[in-house]
This record gives sequence, C-alpha cells and structure tokens, in this order.
Amino acid sequence: MGPDDDASWRRQRQEAVTARAAALDRQRAREIVEAQALIDEFVRGLQERGVAPGQLRARVPDRRLTYRTPHAGWYIRRNKSLAIGAGGEFYILDVPASLRSRLFGADVRPSDPPLTVGRGARDGESIGLADLLRQRLTSPPAPDLP
Repeated sequence: MGPDDDASWRRQRQEAVTARAAALDRQRAREIVEAQALIDEFVRGLQERGVAPGQLRARVPDRRLTYRTPHAGWYIRRNKSLAIGAGGEFYILDVPASLRSRLFGADVRPSDPPLTVGRGARDGESIGLADLLRQRLTSPPAPDLP
C-alpha cells in the first residue's frame, strides 16, 4: 500500500463521513418539522379547551429550587422539566443552580423539539412526543398543566 493508496483511502473515508453527517442533518431537520407540527396541534387543542398558559418556572434537577422565567406555556412532563410555550416553543426547563437566576430569573431559550422525548435515558423514561402531548391534552387539567 503506497502513499497514493493512503491518500485515496483517507479521501474516501472523509467523503463517507461527510455524506453520513449530511444525511443525519436532513433526518433531524425532518424530525423537527414533524415535531413542530405536533406541538402546534397541541397548542391549538389546549386553546380550544380554554386552558390558558401559565407562567413557566425553570427548575434545578434533584432539588426543590425553581426560578421564574419570562415565558408562559404548559408543562408537558409531570416533573415540570419540559414545557411548550404559548407560541409553540419547546422548552427544556432544567437549569443549574445560580445566584443570578435566583435574582433575575432563568434565561431559558427554546430548543428544537425531538420526536422522542428522553431518547437515551434510562429504560421507561423515553416516550414519543406525539404520545406525551396526547396524554397531556386528554388528561384533566392538573396543577402541573396550568
């Protein structure tokens, strides 16, 4: 195997890696569009039921500490770690403990919504977004679903 063979192999390998990354990016983009459609339907369903959005609070995992946020919406997990904003944004509300957040509120930004919530978590902790939203939409309003 000569230097030309090594260069050719490296080039082919790099092309394969680039092609795989592009395919994964396209798949993720399709999933985001599909997940956003589910979220938009969820928001419409809550609005039709007359369930007003409530003020969302960020939380420090494994502690009882929460911080205010400037966002309104609906929690979609009972532990209040995920929420849908009134405008259809997907929020992950887990934040680190912070004096700044305690004084000024937490800066939580919308995330790209996944089709499977909790993917890669422990057994039983992942659920399809469609199933999770359907459960929250059909359940009676609870304290965690303002």
